[in-house]
Amino acid sequence: MAQVALITGASAGLGAEFARQLARRGTPLVLVARREDRLRALADEVGNARVVAADLSAHDAAERLVADLDAAGDEVELLINNAGFGQIGRFASLDAKRQREMIDLNVGTLTDLCRVIAPRMIERKSGGILNIASTAAFQPGPNMAVYFATKAYVLSFTEALHEELKPHGVHVSALCPGPTRTEFGDVAGFGGNGMFDRIAMEAPAVVAAGLAGLARNKAVVVPGAINKIGAASTRFAPRSVVRKIAGAIKY
Repeated sequence: MAQVALITGASAGLGAEFARQLARRGTPLVLVARREDRLRALADEVGNARVVAADLSAHDAAERLVADLDAAGDEVELLINNAGFGQIGRFASLDAKRQREMIDLNVGTLTDLCRVIAPRMIERKSGGILNIASTAAFQPGPNMAVYFATKAYVLSFTEALHEELKPHGVHVSALCPGPTRTEFGDVAGFGGNGMFDRIAMEAPAVVAAGLAGLARNKAVVVPGAINKIGAASTRFAPRSVVRKIAGAIKY
């Protein structure tokens, strides 16, 4: 079996940057996303990468992906659960099918992949899982209600998994970036927002922080001073105040 890093949502943004930084370390990669043309272009760029085009929001996505890995003889030593998206708007007005796809991708497939791959890491007593959450995980998010809720799940789930797998020599971290210059805003529906752009971090710095935090087995990694302050402040303010502030943000 060849030990690989499996990166979901690898066709753009943080996923593509994870591929670049890991490739520079000589790590063999398996890149997964829907857009096969982008994946192949990235694989050509970084080298030593295999491409799997898949819709990870499908209910059997994790099962199919793991079957593909097994057939190829790939053993996941590093799992980066990066695939996910957000959508801005009032919950009652947004497309119901799209909201469910968000839950299935951001939460369902992430959980399924951890469930299949974690026992194998426990058996080997090695490996790492990096789940991409968000600073959105630290508070409710009116006007992006489902997205914020999915990231709260990812954070809570990852912290629990961190404790469970620590005795087995497996590292588990939740990376919680704030605004980052990727395609996320365009997909969510608020591309070109002035405040977002002013405070956004660059993807390479976010990815470097995530990989460094996982190497140290930090349960929660919040990159950037502004993001750290914002995440910490939600612990001290009343929930009623936190949700009003979050709801007042203009995307």
